[in-house]
Amino acid sequence: MEVAEAVDLRRSIRRYQDKDVPDGMIKAILRAGHMAPSAGNLQGRDFVIVKDRRMRELICKAALGQSFIVEAPVCIVVCANMSRSSEKYGKRGELYAVQDASAAAMSMMLMAVDLGLGTCWVGAFNEQAISELLGIPQGVRPVMLMPLGFPDESPYAPPRLGEKLEHWEKW
Repeated sequence: MEVAEAVDLRRSIRRYQDKDVPDGMIKAILRAGHMAPSAGNLQGRDFVIVKDRRMRELICKAALGQSFIVEAPVCIVVCANMSRSSEKYGKRGELYAVQDASAAAMSMMLMAVDLGLGTCWVGAFNEQAISELLGIPQGVRPVMLMPLGFPDESPYAPPRLGEKLEHWEKW
């Protein structure tokens, strides 16, 4: 699949088939995250891969009851490693870590599309609860939850603002 096709096909999937995702596919998706750009090549991001249903149920509860998190057979928690980035860049490193995590997440989502899998960017969750559940250390912040699985829906692309968002040369 061409990158342009993956970009066009990516959707927020909230219904998943009752089918396990092979570890090889998960590893390919994680590799896409590892290969994403990062500030100073510090790779200020980490990933927590959750396959255990009970833990996904607890994550769902911490994510305002978004039940599709449980329905997906995998949830990848993408974290910004503020400590790693701040060692070199100080306070600004905290922003770089969030950027690193976001770039990795998008690469992972596009790889998932290429593999015939679906994801959803979930940003609505209790950060402290997720950190406690998963033992995420101080200086590392969960920034998004990525349910992952074989899609059981084919949503249409919502309208985009397109050129209204473009400001050439200056605002």
